[in-house]
Amino acid sequence: MRKIITIIVAWFEQQAFGVCDSIGRFLGIKGTTIRLYFIYLSFFTFGSPVIIYFVLAFFKENMKYFFPKSQPRKRLWDL
Repeated sequence: MRKIITIIVAWFEQQAFGVCDSIGRFLGIKGTTIRLYFIYLSFFTFGSPVIIYFVLAFFKENMKYFFPKSQPRKRLWDL
């Protein structure tokens, strides 16, 4: 039974967008702690953190379109 639960958890974490892990790396907190806070806040605020999670996931997946890596600026002498 424990093996099945481990497989389900691993599958869910692969399918999730990685928003909690990204936020955790940025803030220096474990991703599981942030996931728990999202779950608790969802119960207390009737699901509004879920909307925030999907918005963050959208920006994380499409960041390359919003902030493309620009070419290095040319110096005056390179013209």
